[in-house]
Amino acid sequence: MSEDMIERDTLIDASVERVWSLVSAPGFWVADPESIKGTTAVEGESMVAKHPEFGEFPVRVVKVEPQSYVSYRWAPANPGQELTEGNSTLVEFTLSAEGDKTRLTVVESGFAALAVSEEVRAQTIANLSAGWPEVLDAAKKRVESTV
Repeated sequence: MSEDMIERDTLIDASVERVWSLVSAPGFWVADPESIKGTTAVEGESMVAKHPEFGEFPVRVVKVEPQSYVSYRWAPANPGQELTEGNSTLVEFTLSAEGDKTRLTVVESGFAALAVSEEVRAQTIANLSAGWPEVLDAAKKRVESTV
């Protein structure tokens, strides 16, 4: 990990299509699952991912390549604020088949450009460095339990 990027991955015992159905729900990594049920990523659209403990996070869909790649912008250090270049990071999800399983990779970047104090930046990176493995584990369990 650098001071500008976090990268994590996991191998999920499910098809690319099943994993795609989860990662193509904008904000799935931070939202209460019920609040995003039935949503799907459409380039340029925005929504608010609501988390009962951490707050509300605007999420904008940046790019969608069905079944293989989706990216979003969100403001992890600024819940509730409108997205700007100075307060948001880019979250990219890449899916690739490995036999009958799916490798899910997440890359979050743009921390160096956040217009926040060094203390807030460091805390955000630390929180997300610890959080992404939890998110991927939860995603893996969620998708594998629906197979």
